[in-house]
Amino acid sequence: MNTDEFRELVWQRSHELYRDMPWRDDPTFYYVLVSELMLQQTQVSRVLVKFDEFMKAFPSIEKLAEASLADVLRVWQGLGYNRRAKFLYEAAKYVTLHGQPTTLEELVKLPGVGRNTAGALMNYVYEIPTPFIETNIRTVYLNHFFTGEKSVSDRELQKIVERTMDRENPREWYWALMDYGVWLKGQGAGALTLSQHYRKQSPLKGSVREVRGQIIAQLTKHDYSLDQLSRKVEADERFAQALEGLLQDGLIEQTGEQIHLTKH
Repeated sequence: MNTDEFRELVWQRSHELYRDMPWRDDPTFYYVLVSELMLQQTQVSRVLVKFDEFMKAFPSIEKLAEASLADVLRVWQGLGYNRRAKFLYEAAKYVTLHGQPTTLEELVKLPGVGRNTAGALMNYVYEIPTPFIETNIRTVYLNHFFTGEKSVSDRELQKIVERTMDRENPREWYWALMDYGVWLKGQGAGALTLSQHYRKQSPLKGSVREVRGQIIAQLTKHDYSLDQLSRKVEADERFAQALEGLLQDGLIEQTGEQIHLTKH
């Protein structure tokens, strides 16, 4: 498939598959930043509910920066991977102190923002054509340009992503790619096993991540002593590891005998 045929196909499908989302309706820096961090390893349906709740609690990046991390973690509950909430909170503080970043090099300085997330922000917020790769985009290109291959690197994908971009309409182009990728996966045409970089999310049940989530969930309601907290969650061999990890990540603190969410 040549570039023109591919673009025509993606644009054609975009009209049929477009998904309405608040960060598409209003693609401001704050909306897109929040949505991008929420969407990391989380389904859109779950994010849509939490995004609305989050914006009611923190209607601007300044309000988010002024809040306590504990309050941010309370609102974040239900999304999992709570380090993302801390990254978002720290990013808000960084922006209010240093100003809104407008280049790829500035964006990657934000906590939790790698080159692909920065690329998404460049396209969605500033409409500056910037190649980036994530799961749905991989799905599209693997299915159309790498059939018959056994192992494909993101470097190989990136070349074709850049070559086929619609540089006049980068925001809508990447929305179209994302929607088409979701549809392809729904048809069982994921092809992600070809990617050298794709990693399937590990099961939550029985993981240390599960206990981390339980600890945070309990601490959003109340502070507890170590003994009390251990009785509130699945205190098997994962508990100590989960607790230590949360302390190291700065999501929780211990003051005297009490364990609590980090305030700042």
